[in-house]
Amino acid sequence: MSVRKGLPARWIGAALAMAVALTPTGAYAGGGDTAGSGDIGSGQQSKGTRQGKNLGIETRVRTTVEGGPKSAKTGMLTPANSNWDPPACWYEPAYAPKEIEATVKAIRQVKMLGIGDIVGGVFDSYFKEGKPYKDYNLDKQGEGKFWAAAVDEKRKDEPEAKACDRLPFWVEDGKPPKEPLALTPRILAEYAYSQLPVPDTAIEMAPEDETKVNLPTWVWLDKARFKKVSVTASLPGTGLSATTTAEPVSLRIEPGTGDAATYPVSGECPIEDGRIGTPRAKGTPADTDPPCGVRYLRSSADGSYALRATLTWEVSWTSTNGQGGDLPAGEFGTTQDVVVREVQSVNR
Repeated sequence: MSVRKGLPARWIGAALAMAVALTPTGAYAGGGDTAGSGDIGSGQQSKGTRQGKNLGIETRVRTTVEGGPKSAKTGMLTPANSNWDPPACWYEPAYAPKEIEATVKAIRQVKMLGIGDIVGGVFDSYFKEGKPYKDYNLDKQGEGKFWAAAVDEKRKDEPEAKACDRLPFWVEDGKPPKEPLALTPRILAEYAYSQLPVPDTAIEMAPEDETKVNLPTWVWLDKARFKKVSVTASLPGTGLSATTTAEPVSLRIEPGTGDAATYPVSGECPIEDGRIGTPRAKGTPADTDPPCGVRYLRSSADGSYALRATLTWEVSWTSTNGQGGDLPAGEFGTTQDVVVREVQSVNR
């Protein structure tokens, strides 16, 4: 957004912040005037916000979880592909023409040093004076919405959250916006990815607390805790909805030292018969190699080794319009200390 020469950027932000506080709640409604549920652009009320020097909204996207872990300890997936992240911001239906008009009027009510009139003039040029919109599109009331930027609250301080820097733009009901970050089932699915709660990757081990040099240590996961989990993200009143599902597929073991061997050699323990690893049965000879585990070759002396166990989850999505597919695999891991002692010999 361009501003008049000489106007400090901090004043624009202050004026917008005051305007959001001054404007009645109804002026920030995201819907109520648009007929036809399921059309892009229709919807329920939403609240306006300030996005930097821009006008945005608090997202109306809602999420529900199915199959989430009952454990109090949960985490969020980190994409295995370091070049991909779920969106930190997007655009969604926000303002009807009358609401944009009310918002600009509220900005003009900020009388401090004339900031309201200056900033209001900038927005009037955009929304009222034909650059590019005329008279706030009041003649199109009920036919569409101005879409505005919304930010994932958990990521609002990240640089990626500033990618949605467009002023609100007009979209007719039923027509997809020509904007890569406009809310679609795919973006909903990617947002749902960032909301997936997965259980803490707490592994079971045998021996449990302390192991010995060259003694195979068995590793496995509690089968009941690691099941698929889904999050559905939807925008009420628009028909836009997507469900993202994560399912555990393998466990990677990193012993915390180069003086160790893993089972299998790759350190990747796959799911077999619905479980990862196998509990060591009573009576199993101590030198039996486990299907999933580690063997330390050197003592940890007075300390311990930080064994890291990382669970990989395959992620896919579906939507109400039939679209769907795969998303990058996700990972979540934890570290636990392992004490390794030398085998004591007995002198006779």
